[in-house]
Amino acid sequence: MKQLKTILFATALFFGAINFSQAQSKVAHINTQSLIEAMPDMKNAQSELDKLAKTYEADIQASITEYQNKAKQYEAEAQTKTDEENQKRSNELMTMQQNIQQYRATAQQEMQKKEIDLLKPITEKAKAAILKVARAQGFDYVLDSTQGGGVIMADGKNLLDDVKKELGI
Repeated sequence: MKQLKTILFATALFFGAINFSQAQSKVAHINTQSLIEAMPDMKNAQSELDKLAKTYEADIQASITEYQNKAKQYEAEAQTKTDEENQKRSNELMTMQQNIQQYRATAQQEMQKKEIDLLKPITEKAKAAILKVARAQGFDYVLDSTQGGGVIMADGKNLLDDVKKELGI
């Protein structure tokens, strides 16, 4: 009876080990940030964002210069103006300052929106290439090994070179 239990236990372990080894999934990893940075589309998007940022910055700087010039002019003329005129000028300067701050906030929102619009097709293209390469090589899972991406250890196959090849990079 004891031998039968031992044989049954050994058989159960054997079949459990076989099932476990068959249940193993193939896992690979890729640094998506490196992939996206290497894509030519990303370089074009980055130059477009830089150009837009310079335009906004030039507009903001022009407004600041105008504000500073008016502030100097009004300060120099303050002695020769009435209190009522000085108050109007002070209100005008405050309005200009608020407009500059509002424009700066709007520009930042527009930059973020433009970045999202430009990056979405790039990330979708990268994802499609990753899926194509992973499926062709028989991987069940692909983990993102970007710094802070949640992968503690990435000893598996790195798909970065294969996906770059797929994209022609």
